[in-house]
Amino acid sequence: MQEQEFKKLLDKYLNGSISNQELEVLEKFKEELNALNHESHFKDEVHKNDLRESMWAAIHAQTPIKNRKSIIWKVSAIAAIFLGLLATGYFYLQTSTQPNLAIPDNAITLQLENGDVKVIDEDGFIQVIDQEGEIVGKQEGKSLKYANNTSKRELAYNTLKVPHGKTFQLQLSDGTIAHLNAGSSITYPVQFIQGQNRQVSVVGEAYLDVAKDSEHPFIVNANGLNIRVLGTQFNVSAYPEDETTEVVLVEGSVSLYTEGEKYGSDKNVYLKPGFMGSLDKANNHIATAEVTTSLYTSWINGKLIFRNMTLKNIMKKLERHYAVTIFNNNSDLMSEKFNANFGNEPITNVLQELKDNYGIQYQILDDKIIIQ
Repeated sequence: MQEQEFKKLLDKYLNGSISNQELEVLEKFKEELNALNHESHFKDEVHKNDLRESMWAAIHAQTPIKNRKSIIWKVSAIAAIFLGLLATGYFYLQTSTQPNLAIPDNAITLQLENGDVKVIDEDGFIQVIDQEGEIVGKQEGKSLKYANNTSKRELAYNTLKVPHGKTFQLQLSDGTIAHLNAGSSITYPVQFIQGQNRQVSVVGEAYLDVAKDSEHPFIVNANGLNIRVLGTQFNVSAYPEDETTEVVLVEGSVSLYTEGEKYGSDKNVYLKPGFMGSLDKANNHIATAEVTTSLYTSWINGKLIFRNMTLKNIMKKLERHYAVTIFNNNSDLMSEKFNANFGNEPITNVLQELKDNYGIQYQILDDKIIIQ
């Protein structure tokens, strides 16, 4: 919880104007701090006491003398303990979000407009608060949804990052849904602004179901490629380590153009449903081909489908999907192409099937997989 949000909710609690929804946020914060109090010891008692005293001093200073007695009576013994818990835990949470404390590599993270980073628990719940203290989004489990607030006049960006081995769903303020694949991130406005294009940036892979809005084109910047749509469904794969950036159109229409080009030029490439546009990063050329779209979107349902794919690319996808490291000691296999179809199953089953069907030998050593 940010400092501004904490103070705003505390003020509302004291003056009796807090809503039921805001009280739930405060209660949720209290429960989290209760857990922290059982698991952690606060090492700096001076800071803890100073914070408590500062809080009560602020309450005292901001309350007219004639109302102090009634306010103090409202803050019963239970409320006092609650506020003390908030003060203690608030100091702990604020210091625990400092850059010197590492965020786990396997954590889904949300970077806010002020640079603060929140760790998202896939089984948890958080509320996204903007710099004005307003609730702009809510995360429940593996989904994060932003509210549509047309009163916003300035763009503010958040960045959602998904590590290897995980996927996540994001709903933007206009209703656009983005499914993020493993090892991917998306940077987007908290609120789209009237009269301006809807623009986001994707690194890695995402499937987007774009809300229709003819007056506000939706543009995705994806590793050197721009994708412009009005309302459609498509998959974009733009991992930095890959040689190509690929867009597979499922529904609607899209226009593709490189960063050095402008929309509407004769170099723009237009896709029809069932086609893929592929940007070769080496020569900055976009090629198109008809494809079976389900081969490129199956990851949304936890499936892996490989058709005529090199072992080199298969290894990359397995590393991202399962958050593993694979070494290949058999260079002759790297450019060979294979077909395979896997459901939501452990990596050991996948390796065994590759061995049974294609004779690919492997060894599992600690957290590494070695192709022999």
